[in-house]
Amino acid sequence: MILTVIMTPQFETGLMWFRRDLRVEDNAALCMALQACRKLHCVFVFDQEILAALPRADRRVEFIRESLCELDLGLRQLSGLPGAGLIVRHGLATEEMVTLAQALHVQAVFAAHDYEPQTLARDARVLGALAAAGIAMHTCKDHVVFERREILTQSGTPYGVFTPYKNCWLATVTPHHLRRFDAAPFAPALAPRPEGLQQAVPTLAAIGFETTNLGALKIPTGASGARQLFEDFFERMDDYHATRDFPSVKGPSYLSVHLRFGTVSIRQLAASALQRQMQGSRGAAVWLGELIWRDFYFQILANFPHVAQGAYKREYDAISWEHGKHAETLFKAWCEGCTGYPLVDAAMAQINQTGYMHNRLRMVAGSFLVKDLGIDWRWGEKYFAQHLNDFDLAANNGGWQWLSSSGCDAQPYFRIFNPVSQSEQFDGEGKFIRRYLPQLAKLPNKVLHAPWTAKPLELQAAGVTLGQTYPKPLVAHEEARARTLQRYAVVKKSIQALEKHRLPPVQ
Repeated sequence: MILTVIMTPQFETGLMWFRRDLRVEDNAALCMALQACRKLHCVFVFDQEILAALPRADRRVEFIRESLCELDLGLRQLSGLPGAGLIVRHGLATEEMVTLAQALHVQAVFAAHDYEPQTLARDARVLGALAAAGIAMHTCKDHVVFERREILTQSGTPYGVFTPYKNCWLATVTPHHLRRFDAAPFAPALAPRPEGLQQAVPTLAAIGFETTNLGALKIPTGASGARQLFEDFFERMDDYHATRDFPSVKGPSYLSVHLRFGTVSIRQLAASALQRQMQGSRGAAVWLGELIWRDFYFQILANFPHVAQGAYKREYDAISWEHGKHAETLFKAWCEGCTGYPLVDAAMAQINQTGYMHNRLRMVAGSFLVKDLGIDWRWGEKYFAQHLNDFDLAANNGGWQWLSSSGCDAQPYFRIFNPVSQSEQFDGEGKFIRRYLPQLAKLPNKVLHAPWTAKPLELQAAGVTLGQTYPKPLVAHEEARARTLQRYAVVKKSIQALEKHRLPPVQ
């Protein structure tokens, strides 16, 4: 379904602010802006407030920069006018947006909704500054299918459990929710950039960043990259349920970074998955469930903003984690992939080298940090936020709280992943481990997952010296598990006390 509602333009000149929706195709905010304005300019701001916290070599910045080049070309092709395209600024977004809006004499600024506390605060400041200058600001939903309080329980409260949320999502969604926004009919509203604002997208060096290994990793950027990945995954979607848990198998869609920066439309993906599910595809049904999890975590962040700082279940904030130099030593070993557990270490090597970690491994590595090493889940959340190409606060926070048992609909605190059995089950032949830990490549499969169980001759034949070429285990899993159950005892006591005064659960 393509939306092409024609309406009389409300504003003479407007400004479209691209943020995490870096595409022309099926862009709700862009269509809203084009319909509302006789002339429309488009801008992206490399926000110094955000960039200041990043390392000088950051794949995400390079991904954005490359995607902006394609977005600029797409806007120029859509308009068909010389001098049209994207205006790119580098500065504080709170200042640049107001300065540019005034310089262009616009009456309104348009953008897609954002949901993170920092960006909500930024948007509030921009809204206030624009209002003081007599300029309106209009935003709309684009990044999710359902947002905020669109999906509620029968009692009118947000869902805190995924399965009933998913069932309600599926019962609520219609073709209207997954409609495609076509900008082509309104393309004549795209205005040429004024003289002095027709510069090309700045280089990485111009904004103070360095080239990364993004190109060497062959991570496709822009809307064309997303399209390439989705076309490839579409042929594999029916098998997703059977392949998604094995890190050495091409099972995932690899679209998460494109969803993060909006180089692909969530509506397009959900519509394709829903259609395949209705045709009986189990793989499509499972993948659609993952897209619904994404919506679920966004509405959790919107309705329970305290999760950005602490546990969704507040009683879990009472847990006493490892601290001091001992905790810092354990955490450093985990970050560097030196825990002595091959699957965990290979997973950390993957994120450190590529900025990506397979979803099954995010659970295994995260569980190991929290429930084997006893480290506060927020340390791991922050590390992933710094290193993941697809970092999204809602999903990252939701995932870490799930595995630490402090989140909504989380795994029980007594469910503790065994890193060895997980390794044997999901990387049985050791293909993934050998790829990222070549020093263990010659170990037989039977001991690869737990090298400390190998016989001296096996280690010698493989060229492995525990404690030198590969670390000894930081902890013994069974002993660590027992300590974790003791650590979480404070939560168990709190839950038992609450059961005496239990209210009807939130669904």
